[in-house]
Amino acid sequence: MINSEKAIRAVELLEKEYPDAVCSLTYTDPLQLLIATRLAAQCTDKRVNMVTPALFERFPDAEAFAAAEPEEIEKYIKSCGLYKTKAKDIAAMAKMLCEVYNGVVPDSIDELVKLPGIGRKTANLVVGDIFGKPAVVVDTHCIRITARLGFHNIKDAAKIEKILRELLPPEKSNDFCHRLVLHGRAVCDARKPKCYDCCMREICDTYKKSCGQES
Repeated sequence: MINSEKAIRAVELLEKEYPDAVCSLTYTDPLQLLIATRLAAQCTDKRVNMVTPALFERFPDAEAFAAAEPEEIEKYIKSCGLYKTKAKDIAAMAKMLCEVYNGVVPDSIDELVKLPGIGRKTANLVVGDIFGKPAVVVDTHCIRITARLGFHNIKDAAKIEKILRELLPPEKSNDFCHRLVLHGRAVCDARKPKCYDCCMREICDTYKKSCGQES
């Protein structure tokens, strides 16, 4: 099976296994998702969701964040880890949104990555979930699982994004990445994957090798 066929089959199998593909971060508008995703770096989504209600109540829009000193933002996000860097990025991001984009979150990856602290992973998540555009969110789950499936053998997120964009149906790519997160948490663990419980074992290179099924 060539990779393009395998990708389509992977989409089908994950859709069946995880019919509900949603982002696990809680948000109500583009800015909240942008900030929540920044906070989620090296932090669990569960922890971020515990922190953001008070944060967003205190700072309801880009103007409020832009007017704040990073030290004030720090008080709300300390438990997220790397809070000093994140608070600095959030304040700088909000200022740029106000000064360059009239306080509105842009709807393209090229514009989003110009914002302080925003990389392609976050930008893809925002354009996919908020603006409904084709997106490939390459996080640790995506890197690990797509490598195990046999789509690549690299760690470079930008290169993996390019590979997956060429393989996945554009209208399916964003939900596919959400389902990879669910699958990574439930089955395809980094240390001890539950290969015999995997819905994608029929197309997985790692399963075929580790379980003696290699043809």
